[in-house]
Amino acid sequence: MPRVTRAKSESGFYHVIAKGSGGQNLFECDADYQAFLAYLSKNCEKFGVLVRAYCLMSNHIHLLLEDHEGCLSEVMKATITSYALRFNKNNDHIGHVFQQRFKSQPVEDDGYLLQAVRYIHNNPAKAGICPADEYRWSSFREYAAGVIGVADTSLILEMCGSVDGFLAFSAADDSGGYRFAHRSRISETEARELASHILGEIAPASLKTMERRRRDALLFDLKDAGLSMTQIQRLTGIGRWIISEA
Repeated sequence: MPRVTRAKSESGFYHVIAKGSGGQNLFECDADYQAFLAYLSKNCEKFGVLVRAYCLMSNHIHLLLEDHEGCLSEVMKATITSYALRFNKNNDHIGHVFQQRFKSQPVEDDGYLLQAVRYIHNNPAKAGICPADEYRWSSFREYAAGVIGVADTSLILEMCGSVDGFLAFSAADDSGGYRFAHRSRISETEARELASHILGEIAPASLKTMERRRRDALLFDLKDAGLSMTQIQRLTGIGRWIISEA
C-alpha cells in the first residue's frame, strides 16, 4: 500500500487527528473517554511526549502533541491499539475501530500553535454541540479553570500571558484562520492501489449494489485515504452526490 511520507516537524509540535473506521463512534460512554485519555497519558509519559491540547469528539479525536524525540508514531500506535482492544471487548465489537492511519500536521510557528489550540478546543462549538467551556472531553477546562488533567498547559498560558489572555484569544473570531491541511492529490495509480488495499477482493464497481450502510462506510474509507471525489466516482461508478453524503 503506498503511503504519503509523514511530514516531520522542525518545532516538534504536531496536530494529530484519528477517526473512527467508516465514521463509527469511538466512544459509547464516559468510561470510554476516560480510558482513552488514560492510555494517551501513559504512553506520552513513556515516550517523552507532551500533550498540549486535546478534544475527543464522538467519532474522531484531535491532539496537539509536542514530540522532540521522533516518538509520535509509537505513542499513537500504542494508544490506539490499547484502546481498540478495550473498545472491542467492552462493546462486543469486531473489526477495526480506528481509520487505518492517523493524520498529523506539523505546527511550525507560535502564531499557528495558538491557532491550533483554539481550533481544537472549538470543535464542539463548530459541530453545534456546545461552547468550548461546556464540553467535558477537551483540555479547555484544564486551561480555563486550572483543572489538573492530561494536558501540560504551561507553555500556551505563558504565550497568552495569563488565563484571561487565553480566554480572550479563545473567544476571538477564527474564521478563515487555522485549518488542518489535506494531503496533496494522489496519482491515478496510487488511487487504484489504495482502493485495492481498502476494498480487498471487493470490486470497486460492486459498491453500487451494496447495502447502503456498508457502501457508505467503504466510500468514507476511500475518501479518507486520500482519493478525490472524481477518482472514487471513476473507480466505482457512483455519483458525486452519494459519495458526498457518505
